[in-house]
Amino acid sequence: MGKLIVIEGLDGSGKSTQLEILGKTLAEKGIDCKTVSFPDYESDSSALIKMYLGGEFGAKPDDVNAYASSVFYTVDRFASFKKNWGEYYNAGGVVLSGRYTTSNAVHQTSKLDKKDWEDFLDWLYDFEYNKVGIPKPDKVIFLDVPVEVSQKLLTGRYKGDDSKKDIHECDVKYLNKCRDAAYFTAKYSDWTVIPCAENGDIRSIEDIANDILTEVLKTI
Repeated sequence: MGKLIVIEGLDGSGKSTQLEILGKTLAEKGIDCKTVSFPDYESDSSALIKMYLGGEFGAKPDDVNAYASSVFYTVDRFASFKKNWGEYYNAGGVVLSGRYTTSNAVHQTSKLDKKDWEDFLDWLYDFEYNKVGIPKPDKVIFLDVPVEVSQKLLTGRYKGDDSKKDIHECDVKYLNKCRDAAYFTAKYSDWTVIPCAENGDIRSIEDIANDILTEVLKTI
């Protein structure tokens, strides 16, 4: 088996940028790796995710319960594993993933009462890693950005047009609940948390990348 490293974080936390930097840096060090990202919007397997995030099942995230929403994303990950990177991983390759099962652990857990969080996480991990059979990550790095900071970054990404945000990105109350769920899940699941903001502003991309690299090299 190979190694699976996951970069996780709320919307606007810089996951895609850091994933790209990490892949290039490891390659420069002579470490062969493959990069994947979820959802896989280029694949038909993301159809239900697009419908969900586009508000076709309801305008609020809670309009689709945690278990149903999770399955949408699980199917997408399973298809990607079978078609795109499973053979490479099973042959011993290092896979870097932007989001994974860990996103369900954050976003869907937040829809439930706190007393149900552990039970949901246990169900989720058993469902995806044991019953569905996709790999369990060897390392999860959560990029922690306060919601007010990530919202500014998202507004910049969409050039001030907040109508382009999906039902997760535009719901600040929901995102704050997700951040609470992320702290709980990180502790429960032994994730590495990297603070990415100081004094209300995002840290430099280079500093965050260095922190990520340090953690990843401990694993591979």
